[in-house]
Amino acid sequence: MKIKQGQAENLLQELDFSRGLVTAVVRDWKTKEILMVAHQNREAVLKTLTTGLMHYWSRSRNKLWLKGESSGHFQRVKRVFLDCDGDALIYDVQQKTAACHMGYYSCFFRKLEKNRWKIFRKKKFEPEEVYAAI
Repeated sequence: MKIKQGQAENLLQELDFSRGLVTAVVRDWKTKEILMVAHQNREAVLKTLTTGLMHYWSRSRNKLWLKGESSGHFQRVKRVFLDCDGDALIYDVQQKTAACHMGYYSCFFRKLEKNRWKIFRKKKFEPEEVYAAI
């Protein structure tokens, strides 16, 4: 899904960036499994809409980033939903390999079980191998 620059800029007018960032909930476009939750500034949303690839604002690194830029695990946008307040988006994406930088398909690979966090998923890749060059 790609949108022309002018059309994307018009769509941004309905988003509320008054606190600087909007929430991006990202899920698998077929299974609807939540893959990750991140944040986007105006530029990240604009780049996402115009390129069809997920872009985010990293609060820890204080910079814009393209998901997959270092791992090759890109997220291709299939559908986008906007909440009633204009401050949260749901993106349905086609995920290559895995979304989580720790090697799991989803960042939600732990669940609460018997008062402990238990890993219930198998890794898709080893982070040390994928991110070794960084």
